[in-house]
Amino acid sequence: MDSTLPQASAPRHRQAGPVGLVIFDCDGVLIDSEVLACRTAAETLGEFGLAITLDEYLQFVGRSARDIRAELEARFGTLPAALQTTERERLFARFTADLKGMAGAAETIAGLGLPVCIASSSDHERLRHTLGLTGLHDLFQPHIFSATEVARGKPAPDLFLHAAARMGVDPAACLVVEDSPAGVTAAVAAGMRAIGFIGGSHCRADHADRLLAAGADTIIDRLSAVTALAR
Repeated sequence: MDSTLPQASAPRHRQAGPVGLVIFDCDGVLIDSEVLACRTAAETLGEFGLAITLDEYLQFVGRSARDIRAELEARFGTLPAALQTTERERLFARFTADLKGMAGAAETIAGLGLPVCIASSSDHERLRHTLGLTGLHDLFQPHIFSATEVARGKPAPDLFLHAAARMGVDPAACLVVEDSPAGVTAAVAAGMRAIGFIGGSHCRADHADRLLAAGADTIIDRLSAVTALAR
């Protein structure tokens, strides 16, 4: 880990015992998808006469699709019926053309020597598409969990608690790797230790500080650093 990265002075949510499960967020952690997704959404909304900037849309990072839709409808009113289909078609095409896996993702997962799973705000169709494109799907299957499986998305703890229950691991023994304040907040609320990841192209200069403020124990800018933190 880069010694210049800000970090908490001491772990605030460290497990009483060894790590039993590493839970990875997907978008912005395993795959560098957030700018692609947010740009596509903002552009499509604009074409439907609903103006929103890329920076404004990036504030939704980490949130579930239904929560984002609720926020948008609070701002714009009922969204056009064709908007979701149009955006999704464009997004999947853009992913196919431009999506990249995060550097070191496959090697880190393969070398951890611990149970792993994904807990993502994306739905399963999108997860199959993006993880398949980046060669990561088979490293996690069938342990891929979506916010569509729980009542509340991040920043509520529901998804992380659901993942831990399905994996048969006490939440206190779970280590979460997250890139969004919403995700870190959810992990801490679930009683888990959270690592803040700032290696994605969407991360701005203040991103590390925002993750620490949400409750992250430490900040990393490369996935290979997870291995030492999970010991």
